[in-house]
Amino acid sequence: MAYTSLDFVYEKSRSFTTLHKSLAKEVLEQAKDRNVAYCVDGSPMEDNSVKLLQKRKDVRLVDGVSKSSYFASLAKLSSCSYTALSAYDIGGYKRRALPLVVYDLDNDFTAGDVKLALSDLIGEETQVKFIRDGKVKKIKLYELDREEKYDYTCALVVEETPLTQRARFDFIDLCDIISRLRQPDGCPWDRVQTPESIKMAPVEEAYELMEAVNLADDDKILEESGDILLQAVFYAVMKEEEGAFNASDILSAECEKMISRHTHIFGKDHASDEASALSVWDKNKMAEKHQTTYSDAVNDVPNTFPALLRAQKTDKRMAKGGWNDADEGELSDKIVEELREVSEAMHKGDPACVKEEMGDLLLACVRLSGKAGVNAEEALLDAVEKVKKRFCAYEKLVLADGREMNALTRAEKDEYYKRAKELCR
Repeated sequence: MAYTSLDFVYEKSRSFTTLHKSLAKEVLEQAKDRNVAYCVDGSPMEDNSVKLLQKRKDVRLVDGVSKSSYFASLAKLSSCSYTALSAYDIGGYKRRALPLVVYDLDNDFTAGDVKLALSDLIGEETQVKFIRDGKVKKIKLYELDREEKYDYTCALVVEETPLTQRARFDFIDLCDIISRLRQPDGCPWDRVQTPESIKMAPVEEAYELMEAVNLADDDKILEESGDILLQAVFYAVMKEEEGAFNASDILSAECEKMISRHTHIFGKDHASDEASALSVWDKNKMAEKHQTTYSDAVNDVPNTFPALLRAQKTDKRMAKGGWNDADEGELSDKIVEELREVSEAMHKGDPACVKEEMGDLLLACVRLSGKAGVNAEEALLDAVEKVKKRFCAYEKLVLADGREMNALTRAEKDEYYKRAKELCR
């Protein structure tokens, strides 16, 4: 039987994308004036060049035993359901779906790509099955690109691993773990929690993450980010038990929101810099929340925010409606004015008036902070941390001299403070 090998197409192709197109083009060229049979190994549905040809009405497919089925049979998979893909498509395998059969493992470079991709998902120490010439042997995943020979008979098969034996986990695993802990025979603490009982946990975890960021500690950032994710999953599982929503609903809503608010990326809007991008975001956010006035946006600031954060967030949204467009000098003068009014209220001995004027003073400081592009909440926290360190150094100096903390004169306190400040500089 006469036949033509298409090896020359492989040799002149720069990538697999061009290869598949070139193969389909060559087959169609050969079929211009006659019927031809284009033969591929395994099932034609596992070949991308065939998928291109399949778009034509005059193409008929004659199926064969798929490569993945053949390798799954050799590996004696425990499940009849599995994921199959070519080693050259491993870049699209971003979510762990096991059991897994990877065929077309025909060279060490491709084997290395597969190893790296799977190591991130299942762990490089995971035991897998390597197949060559119909023979199966067990190896560690990190050994995948260290075999002596690779050809079209090579494949990789990965079985599902029990939860307690996994080296790597994904989002679904975390949901499953929390669901298990909430079962009647689960953890006594986890199963009695309610949204109300853990409502402060996300707040605490957020502050711990902020602390980790301030310390530039990657290990702690990793840990605290995980703790915040855990809180979200906890709510997802509890609400799924109630039939309200589940983790998939949360992820879908968040993805939809990110797409709909970034219309300068996923839509027709344009943004050339940070300010214009934020403007697009705000416009889309107001439309999404059906906010037709600036007051709607102002009233949407959560009452549970810390006071400084709520004040700055509220003032920022009012400023977008043209409120309080004072410049730096005017704001500075306002602080002096409010400080004088606080002093006058204190002199009068009116507690309610002192409280009101102190609030006005703090708000004026928040507005100046916003004008300077400074987050008031972070600025105060940094200042507290700074003065705390200075006080500790101050006390250490005083005690080292055998002095009593509350027995110092004003001049002595000032001298110790100067020394402590210098030590902390």
